[in-house]
Amino acid sequence: MEDAYGHQIAYLRVSITDRCNERCHYCMPDEVQEWLPREGILSYEEILRVIRVGAGLGIRKVRITGGEPLTRRDVLTFFRELQSIEGIEDIGVSTNGTLLASEPEGEGISMAQHLVDAGVRTANISLDTLDREIYHRTTGRDYFDRVLRGIEASRAAGFEKIKLNTVLMKESSEDQLVPMVRFAKERDLLLRFIELMPVSTQDVLHEDRFLAANTARRILEESLGPAKPRPDFKTNGPASYYEFPSMDGQLVGFIGAMTNLHFCETCNKLRLTCDGKLRPCLGSYLEFDLKEVLRRPGVSDAEIAHFFKHVVDRKPKEHDFRNDYAPNRKMIAIGG
Repeated sequence: MEDAYGHQIAYLRVSITDRCNERCHYCMPDEVQEWLPREGILSYEEILRVIRVGAGLGIRKVRITGGEPLTRRDVLTFFRELQSIEGIEDIGVSTNGTLLASEPEGEGISMAQHLVDAGVRTANISLDTLDREIYHRTTGRDYFDRVLRGIEASRAAGFEKIKLNTVLMKESSEDQLVPMVRFAKERDLLLRFIELMPVSTQDVLHEDRFLAANTARRILEESLGPAKPRPDFKTNGPASYYEFPSMDGQLVGFIGAMTNLHFCETCNKLRLTCDGKLRPCLGSYLEFDLKEVLRRPGVSDAEIAHFFKHVVDRKPKEHDFRNDYAPNRKMIAIGG
């Protein structure tokens, strides 16, 4: 599939739940959350059908997100069925890491190992700080040790790549930047620093909260020396990577949706929300009700494919975050 601007759409991010066991204020600002009813969420069978149709249209990479995807019941059964879909070459999961060391089926096998055995190649783990107090304040939960155990379980399980996603926040991130790079280096993890975006709430862009990616890089260079741009190093996302020679060439990614004016130029993704909306862009109000189509009696795969193409044709050139974007859905409802 190709959109009106020449982007080849090959990546589908799929949220399977709006529920989460943490309460990060930039994702779910209110402690009290009105969860979607069970019938409002796509079933695993519906999600798998959408992915099969998407694979027939050129979708090659799928990343499973939430909420926290590993909180959904029978999630391992879903992953095991997902790996059998012809055409899907890369399966990833985005998680807060708190459940990766758990043993959901007993027998001493971690969730991380089960995921690898089910064909999941990459894990994106959220970790904004190495300070337990800041972690508790940011997430609303005292699960810091769970995440560390989850990271170690993931390393032992043998994911092809483990990425640490660290959201930049003024007054809490600055003194964590260098420790995070060293933490990633010691564990052979790919670290990305991510600018806040006005997805759930606009106040994340206030001067006392927003920390730009370039500012974070300059802070790192004060301690680690000059960083060398690595435009040749690419992953499936929009991160710009830099190499720190003083850290034996450690790579660090910076995701600057707000400050990088070229952020959208290589976008190749669509998003499927857990309630069945197909979104061509995270930073746009555009979303199209695929659930209504899926639940029509006798709907064919050809009709679902036509819907996919309709959404791709309406993918905007770039996001609207810089244009006084007013959030209409919390990030937890859209998917990470």
